[in-house]
Amino acid sequence: MSRTHKRLPDQAITATIESLTHEGKGVSHIDDKVVFIDGALPGEEVMFRYTKRQRRYDEGRVDQVLRASADRVEPKCSHYGLCGGCSLMHMDPAAQIKAKQQMLLDDLRHLGKVEPEQILEPLTGPRWGYRRKARLGVKYVAKKGKVLVGFREKGAPYLADLSRCEVLHPEVGYRLEALSDVIGQLQAKDQIAQIEVAISDELTALVFRNLVALSDGDQDKLRSYASANHIHLYLQPKGPDSIFLLWPEHSRLVYALPEYDLHLEFRPTDFTQVNMDINRRMIPRALQLLEPQPEDVVLDLFCGLGNFSLPLARQVSKVIGVEGEAGLVQRAQDNATRNAITNAEFHVANLAGDVSVYPWLRQHYDKILLDPPRTGALEVLPQLARFAPERMVYVSCNPATLARDAGELAHKYGYRLASAGVMDMFPHTAHVESIALFIRK
Repeated sequence: MSRTHKRLPDQAITATIESLTHEGKGVSHIDDKVVFIDGALPGEEVMFRYTKRQRRYDEGRVDQVLRASADRVEPKCSHYGLCGGCSLMHMDPAAQIKAKQQMLLDDLRHLGKVEPEQILEPLTGPRWGYRRKARLGVKYVAKKGKVLVGFREKGAPYLADLSRCEVLHPEVGYRLEALSDVIGQLQAKDQIAQIEVAISDELTALVFRNLVALSDGDQDKLRSYASANHIHLYLQPKGPDSIFLLWPEHSRLVYALPEYDLHLEFRPTDFTQVNMDINRRMIPRALQLLEPQPEDVVLDLFCGLGNFSLPLARQVSKVIGVEGEAGLVQRAQDNATRNAITNAEFHVANLAGDVSVYPWLRQHYDKILLDPPRTGALEVLPQLARFAPERMVYVSCNPATLARDAGELAHKYGYRLASAGVMDMFPHTAHVESIALFIRK
């Protein structure tokens, strides 16, 4: 039996916007039913049209702004509204970060039943061309006679027809049409699915996900493009282990952390922070909150390739880094060796499973740093509480799971939330990056 969908009203409807969702949509109530309205800001009066009707809530999109918020600005990107990559470009950047701070505080209060004793000043940086890591979709569209390269349309599974991206680093953000052209010249133009973007301090790397083996002619065209534009170009015909460098013969991606005299090497598909300017501000803040001492032994969970571990190793007696991905653990150890660091060791472990069997849990830790994925660190918290470390710093990419874990630490394991704040890792999006300090009571 097919489901019956309510017919969407043809006419635009007036609404007053009360607040903002975590996805950056305006919240209103029409006939005692909540409506989430894309493109609306708190305090505004707008005309909107429904895009979806549900039993519990409806969705809509702004048709006309009748009374604009003082925080409304003209979006810089000509594709804003079509492309689903950004959701807050119509909002003043200072208001964006203020809204994200409020989202964090609301989640801590409502989900974790905790409030920070101190609200940290937000960390901010460049608002345009900041994004060094991305995964771009690629699709040959016969009806348009061209290859689309970029992000999906807002609320749709199709790739948006983009000429440029203002938040991607200009080395890639301003090359979307050129990438479209070169792929369009390939025999296998309909067999390139994605491009992984990785930009180091000195070079740009692109990994083309090719669904079939490319002919010699296609490979020559890509080599010529890469050489002419000084791009390091890889192909990935199958899984991650199949990636190989097409041009040049050698490539080395590195980002520096000058404050700690460190150079960290990574591979183009490794996890690294999207926004390097914020990363270089985030690390000192995390270490300042942790207050590392020369005699400390520190545990760094979800350590990646050593982004926090190696700066910490410059200031403490010993650092143990733990990460679930074996490749990143190897990269962390290699980075330690490359930087002449001998007081850091790294281990592979599934931190979402039972970690009680691992030998690195058999020693005491004075302080702990966590930088988990969006799912948070709930499973490992009981083990951490056994050490009763004086301080724990928690870096989060999801305020909801941070709030949940903060509640556990505060109400079950004897910690107080000393401070928390946000970091503008993803300007113009609804993504909230945050950091929190827990001190043992």
